Amino acid sequence: MAYPTLHYIFDPLCGWCYGAAPLVEAARAVPGLTVAFHGGGMMTGSNRRQITPAWRGYVLPHDRRIEQLSGQPFGDAYVNGLLNDTTAMMDSEPPITAILAAEVLAGKGLDMLQRVQRAHYVDGLRIADLPVLLALAQELGMDGAAFEAAYARQAGAATQRHIDASRALLARVGGQGFPTFVLDDGNGKLSVIDIGEFLGQPAKLQAQLGGVCDAHGCAL
Repeated sequence: MAYPTLHYIFDPLCGWCYGAAPLVEAARAVPGLTVAFHGGGMMTGSNRRQITPAWRGYVLPHDRRIEQLSGQPFGDAYVNGLLNDTTAMMDSEPPITAILAAEVLAGKGLDMLQRVQRAHYVDGLRIADLPVLLALAQELGMDGAAFEAAYARQAGAATQRHIDASRALLARVGGQGFPTFVLDDGNGKLSVIDIGEFLGQPAKLQAQLGGVCDAHGCAL
């Protein structure tokens, strides 16, 4: 029997994905439901962006809105630290590579995503820098040398294949961007979940997903 899977299409530098982080954690707690992650590479290649005063002015109103709706905190180290650091580069590729490495190494891809988001939006750290990613992996209990080796294997072509597949899935389901939640009912039927009504209410999403899972006889 095939069980339901929640596909989560995200980017580590997407503020609304950070706002949706509690929903991902709620979904992971549903017995028998698989949560699969798909990094979309919003800021990669020519779309990488250096922080500027104009960028800070653009994102802050959005961040405040995300905080209001989701309850997710934006730390002072991010608001008045990182967003004022015009030498910092925002690049989605290194954190996606780190997430893939954490998954291969320890099955902790989603844990790494959550930690990377907190590092950026709360701690104001440069999550495009390998030393930062290495420290986060070690916080999650991974061996430093093993993580660096896994990161090296996932870097470059492997990460790009993952990003390409994620974007193809987003296009296939008609997703409007990041984050997109897609539920596979276990029989191949894909349904996009509008998360707007669930932001700030992870228990509500958990209950809905639990009902789907119960209907399909998910095992603990």
